[in-house]
Amino acid sequence: MKYQKQTIGGLSHLSFLKSAFSRNSEKTSTDRVINWLREQNNAVHLQIEKTSFKELDLWEYDKHAGSIKHHSGKFFTINGIHVKTNWGNIPEWHQPIINQAEIGYLGFITKKFNGVLHFLMQAKIEPGNVNYIQLSPTLQATRSNYTQVHKGKKPLYLEYFQHVKPEQILLDQLQSEQGARFLKKRNRNIIIRIEEELPVYDNFTWLTLAQVKKLMHYDNLVNMDTRTVISGIPFGSFEPDVIDFFNFLGKNRNHDPVKKAMFKSALSNDGALNSIEGVITFLTHLKSIYDLEVTKVPLDQLRNWIFSKSEIYHKYNKYFKVIAVDVKIGNREVIKWGQPMVEPAQEGLCAFVCKEINGLMHFAVQAKLECGNFDIIEFAPTVQCLTGNYRHTRKHTLPFLDYVLNAPKKKIVFDTLQSEEGGRFYREQNRNMIIIAGDDIPDELPQNYIWMTLNQLYIFLKFNNYLNIQARSLIAAISFV
Repeated sequence: MKYQKQTIGGLSHLSFLKSAFSRNSEKTSTDRVINWLREQNNAVHLQIEKTSFKELDLWEYDKHAGSIKHHSGKFFTINGIHVKTNWGNIPEWHQPIINQAEIGYLGFITKKFNGVLHFLMQAKIEPGNVNYIQLSPTLQATRSNYTQVHKGKKPLYLEYFQHVKPEQILLDQLQSEQGARFLKKRNRNIIIRIEEELPVYDNFTWLTLAQVKKLMHYDNLVNMDTRTVISGIPFGSFEPDVIDFFNFLGKNRNHDPVKKAMFKSALSNDGALNSIEGVITFLTHLKSIYDLEVTKVPLDQLRNWIFSKSEIYHKYNKYFKVIAVDVKIGNREVIKWGQPMVEPAQEGLCAFVCKEINGLMHFAVQAKLECGNFDIIEFAPTVQCLTGNYRHTRKHTLPFLDYVLNAPKKKIVFDTLQSEEGGRFYREQNRNMIIIAGDDIPDELPQNYIWMTLNQLYIFLKFNNYLNIQARSLIAAISFV
């Protein structure tokens, strides 16, 4: 049986696959991690209070620029924008948005133990987290953080990423953040490997990839930054007989036909309904016919938005609002600070609808324009409802929403609440779902939708600004065991 051994930075895709199938670890058990997170939560003190913008320490409203900014000029600003587009039914609108031009690190250190690749996870507290502490990457830091603009300590393990050698890098991508809340924001998603010993501090632990994915099936345990990095892990492309052999090796521990189908869709580049070239043409065509014009507007001049002493909110209390908070926290580089945050108006919904076509699992992928996108349009989940209340959406107005909300339990293979990034978003969580459809969903999709295999999604993840963060979060949760 012949196949091409594929490597990234000297490490075979098979190492990632082996870790993705390793449900047990000599370092720690999944149940122990859940208890460990609970212990971490009990050991830390967090106090977060809403305040006024005027009372925010080191932040101010710059009347000349019309934005809220930090005295250092670093971190981020809250800007107002005027959006014009020929996409959808709303040709223009005003809104606040987070402007954070600097590129931060979202990084994992990995190391093999007993031949299995492990990821160094951090139990990290963020002021906006629903449950305070969640599993984050080894390093999660903005440039302002790791250059110590806040006068605090440097993030742990920073030097491993700053001095990494090219042959140690397993994954290195620039990926976007939430396009409706951030203005062209991107972070460096990076995974590196080491062979030497390193100190493991109290709020860090080693986990296999399978363990991380297992923990994503619990509400609000694995944070958004972990999910975006994990989503980009490449598993390679293999011939059908090799995939069958992999499934044969795992047959005694994996009788789930959906997981086998996902595994085949992840590794096979044959049988896709649309070719990679066809998908590129589909997206290129949309980018060429739709326009996105974004101009800055002073926050106190935003149409339909009210700028009060303590909030910037829509006059109908829709979408989201910008609030001011004071934070006192342990287990961080800085233990006391103030900042603006974005608070959602309601819980959101993100869902992929999947279907077997030509013997291969396909995903109904939506091409979506969001005002903060770096390149106009990105691939999104089948259903993405974040800024509006999906429960009040009129029937038959949003493709697939009614189908997702009324899907029978037997067709739902993933259904959890997942938090958005707790450093900028205040207690925001979205329902994440993956649903397996049958003939009740036709092969012909609505306008701006296209069928893609998991392997094709992984291919586009290699490059910048193709899949949005909501799509990546769902892809990260797909497990093969």
